[in-house]
Amino acid sequence: MKKTDRNALVALSTIILIGLGVTWAGSQGGASLFGIPIFALSVGLAFLIQWVVFIPAYLLQNERFFDLTGSITYISVTIMAVLLSPVVDGRSVLLLALVMIWAVRLGTFLFRRIHKAGKDARFDEIKPSFIRFLTTWTLQGLWVTLTLAAALAAITTTTRQEFGWFAMIGFLVWVFGFAIEAAADLQKNRFRADPKNKGQFIHTGLWAWSRHPNYFGEIVLWTGVAVIALPILQGWQWVTLISPVFVAFLLTRISGVPILEKRADEKWGSQEDYEAYKERTSVLIPRPPTGVFKRSK
Repeated sequence: MKKTDRNALVALSTIILIGLGVTWAGSQGGASLFGIPIFALSVGLAFLIQWVVFIPAYLLQNERFFDLTGSITYISVTIMAVLLSPVVDGRSVLLLALVMIWAVRLGTFLFRRIHKAGKDARFDEIKPSFIRFLTTWTLQGLWVTLTLAAALAAITTTTRQEFGWFAMIGFLVWVFGFAIEAAADLQKNRFRADPKNKGQFIHTGLWAWSRHPNYFGEIVLWTGVAVIALPILQGWQWVTLISPVFVAFLLTRISGVPILEKRADEKWGSQEDYEAYKERTSVLIPRPPTGVFKRSK
């Protein structure tokens, strides 16, 4: 077995163990169906969907439906949790609506992008290997689990209370984050669609205030979801508040900002205007740029 495959096997085992740990914590104080915690059933569905879709993806060596599958998983898991829960209150309905709105928008956006590009270069070296490709799909199952953890705990818990300030504040935080993410994606999509911008980097709109405003919006909206869930979490369920922390860590330290910053440096690092853009623009949190940007001729 190749070293990369051995590492992938270790990663696969670690992913499953983390998933089991979060499942146990989120299931505490939650409702059950035939003796099985609904939280656990929801997590099981998240992983099952990935493994089912992985089979044709590996046989066809096609990663085009990876992101779309992730969005469908978010929607399916949340709907199942609501339907199986013995009590469905306003908080559960709100969380379901917010997850669905986010997943439909982002899933559609990402699917259109990869359909236009023809492939996702991230998978070029991974998909020929069964274990590495499987690990990637399994990681997406964990991604869904950790991101949805707080929402799932709030939906499936036996503890209920009326809407309060936390729910209202959390909703407003979600709206703010969602608006930033959607606007940033739209601005970048329009920028790329203009032939005059071919080979250039975006530095206008929200992208003049942050080099990754869409990721900032993503972190903020999941923070809003956690705030909505927070008042009814008890005991080990507090572990599920890892949701926004996980999103922030993943996007700023692993799969988001580091990868895109590296690609941008490789593509435009030798350009004086790009270095000036980096110098004056925040990496993540939007803030007014310092100085005046001038595109080199």
